[in-house]
This record gives sequence, C-alpha cells and structure tokens, in this order.
Amino acid sequence: MSDTDAEKPLTPEQEAAVAKVRRLMMISSATLVVGMAAVFGVIGYKVYQTGDSPAAGTGAPRTLVEAIDRLPPGARVVGTAIGEAQILVTIEAGGATELRTYDPDTLRPLGRLRLTPQP
Repeated sequence: MSDTDAEKPLTPEQEAAVAKVRRLMMISSATLVVGMAAVFGVIGYKVYQTGDSPAAGTGAPRTLVEAIDRLPPGARVVGTAIGEAQILVTIEAGGATELRTYDPDTLRPLGRLRLTPQP
C-alpha cells in the first residue's frame, strides 16, 4: 500500500458507512454509560439505605423470641433443619423417632409426627 492509497478521498457510499458506524458507536456508548450509572445508583442506594440496619437487606429487623419445649425423659435431639416456613427438629426417644415442626418467627409448635417401629 502506498501513501497515495491511504490519502484517497472516500466515496459518498464509504462516507455514509463511516457515519453510520460512528452513530451506532455513539448509541452503544451512551447505552453503556446509562446502564452502568443505573447499576451503580442502585448499589449506592442499597448501601446507604440499609447501612446501619442490624438486619441489613432482610427488611424489618426481627425481634428476639424465646420458647421452651420439654423433651420426654431419655430423649435426644438427632437433627434439625430450617426452611422458609418451618423449623424441623428430629428427636429419638424410647426406640421411636419424633419429628416436631415450629414456626420460625414465633417458635410456636406447628405439629408432631411420631414414627414407631412395628411390633
């Protein structure tokens, strides 16, 4: 390629294509800037809105709830599981297994299921 080829004037079709590419790049760049500003704006809003909250990001702070549930004599807790709607405690007592469910917000008992071996 010689120096004279690089300095040739563009044809009207080439100028139109270059103008179209520039326009598309400007639209693309503007979209990118607006999108990044929105993301950083949301992050900043979340950080400053819940910055001093004891339960950040979980909505309203929860209050401390205490409950007592007595186990039968000789019983032991075998396992626990926590879900969105309940807390499950597995208890082994007298050769039988018992499942107890509780409400996670109030710790009130929701139900019991006793599994006993067949005689």
